[in-house]
Amino acid sequence: MADETHQIGTLDWATFEQVDMRVGTIIAAQVFEQARKPAYQLRIDFGTNIGIKQSSAQITDLYSPDSLVGKQVIAVVNFPPKQIANFISECLVLGAVDAQGKVIMLQPEQEAANGLRIG
Repeated sequence: MADETHQIGTLDWATFEQVDMRVGTIIAAQVFEQARKPAYQLRIDFGTNIGIKQSSAQITDLYSPDSLVGKQVIAVVNFPPKQIANFISECLVLGAVDAQGKVIMLQPEQEAANGLRIG
């Protein structure tokens, strides 16, 4: 886990532009019973061009499934699909990790169109 004392190499602009971060709205959330670490299975709407993607998110400390539906999040949508137990995760919901390991989701300050690119 990285923190402010961890040294991270530099990233050139062309590489950063390859990371496709988008705004999406969570349309469904449920407890991921088969996950080794507590997690939720999310369905996120990224608009007409990208569509709906699913994600396994370890955000159970600060959020309940009911509180997540309707929230907008920021996610990386161009990672390859990853199988986690019996589930395929298609995007990575971004968050800040506090000193206790709790994840605080990144969200737009104002409502934004689903699929809007972060850059």
